[in-house]
Amino acid sequence: MPVQLSYPGVYIEELSSGVRTITGVATSIAAFVGWAPKGPTDEAGLVFNPSDYARLYGGLHAGSMMSYAVAHFFANGGQQAYIVRIVAEDAETASATVGSLQLTATGPGEWANAYSVQVKALASDSKRFGLEIFRPAATPSTPRQTVESFTNLSMHPDDLRFVTSVVNEQSQLVNATVPDGAEDVPDDEQELGGGRDGEILAPDSKDFWEAAKPEAPEDGTPRGGIYLLERVDLFNLLCVPGLVETGHLADLATFCRDHRAFLIADAENTGNPSTVGLIKGDDGINAAMYYPWVRMPDPRQEGRLRAFPPSGVIAGIYARTDANRGVWKAPAGIDASLNGVRYLEKNLIDGESGNLNKKAVNALRSFPIYGAVAWGARTCRGNDEIGSEWKYVPVRRTALYLEESLFRALKWVVFEPNDEPLWAQIRLNVGAFLHDQFRKGAFQGSAPRDAYFVKCDKETTTQNDINLGIVNIVVGFAPLKPAEFVVIKLQQIAGQILV
Repeated sequence: MPVQLSYPGVYIEELSSGVRTITGVATSIAAFVGWAPKGPTDEAGLVFNPSDYARLYGGLHAGSMMSYAVAHFFANGGQQAYIVRIVAEDAETASATVGSLQLTATGPGEWANAYSVQVKALASDSKRFGLEIFRPAATPSTPRQTVESFTNLSMHPDDLRFVTSVVNEQSQLVNATVPDGAEDVPDDEQELGGGRDGEILAPDSKDFWEAAKPEAPEDGTPRGGIYLLERVDLFNLLCVPGLVETGHLADLATFCRDHRAFLIADAENTGNPSTVGLIKGDDGINAAMYYPWVRMPDPRQEGRLRAFPPSGVIAGIYARTDANRGVWKAPAGIDASLNGVRYLEKNLIDGESGNLNKKAVNALRSFPIYGAVAWGARTCRGNDEIGSEWKYVPVRRTALYLEESLFRALKWVVFEPNDEPLWAQIRLNVGAFLHDQFRKGAFQGSAPRDAYFVKCDKETTTQNDINLGIVNIVVGFAPLKPAEFVVIKLQQIAGQILV
């Protein structure tokens, strides 16, 4: 703000530099969709390790491909994952009624039947009470296990400690409901009961897909399933472990393209690689498919080997590669080892791997020295005949990274005066961000002018655009493409010929 000059003397005025630092977004926050025996179904829960997943969603379960995929993700370098729990229509939620207070488990399933609740009025204030959620004693000689406890609660909606607001905000096990006008203080103990897991939904079943991608409700309530991910701040990778139907995978690729995310798809578990289905459509640029499935120890079966879809392992490799080398590095090669994999369901030879590569299916290979590794980095539009500019996974994911980073960082531009000073600021800030990426090795070229450009001036934004309230920014970058084929040429040196 200009200084108001009133008296003779020296005045200080601070001027803005116009610099608004752009920070790159995270690139490997995964989202997993699948059946689980426990956990909420109305939100995508964020977990940071297998312990978080076990606490919120029940841990490993023989009927849940997702539970193993999440464990594989963290074992291979993953750091953050959103979980979307899918359940069948016949799943039921446990509940208990104590006086006028109604308590309902945070999600359907039999898991909540193991808990009981006790409401006890406070002796010092008859309008206040405490709530305890516990596991009953297994034997008469062992104490019960208190899991959650809340005190100084009230049944009155205007009270600062209203039971509904406190419990629903803090409890991970139950939600509370108080009928209108009910103010009596309950004092009783009840078991949570009536919870039912329902049918275990396999990823390739019709019921699973209908629950994972439901129709919009007629009453206008938010959609569930994968649409829960629309309410999270950011996710980059999407996995539906065990889903192999290519039509459904194509729909997921479209969903990912709409949300600047990338789908890691499992090919069908077959011993004949020539029959592997392909994801068709232009949205395949936001997806990559991997074959074959992997054999890994199952902790629930005394470590005996079991076949698993590879998407969880691959998502972990994406995260590990991003952290070590950057999103512009192909998540493939001898460094892309499949941690925990004992064998591959199909040991591919060079010819089979080559045929899959031409079809844009990424092969998993096993080599004597390096073990099992990811040996392909093509998107589902990487077929040689298509000739897509988004043929390679790192090229497409770099573009998504730049798009999301600039989308978030340029919100300050909205409603600014649309003229040359604004355009200069945009060029300055976007150019600084791209130069930083260039210094990290994200682009081709030995000089910045060969690696990227930012254009925002009267050529990109005409007077008609200004009249319509539009500012156009054109950003170009020269992506790094992986050395997919290494050709070694040998020539015999002939001895010196004397003439």
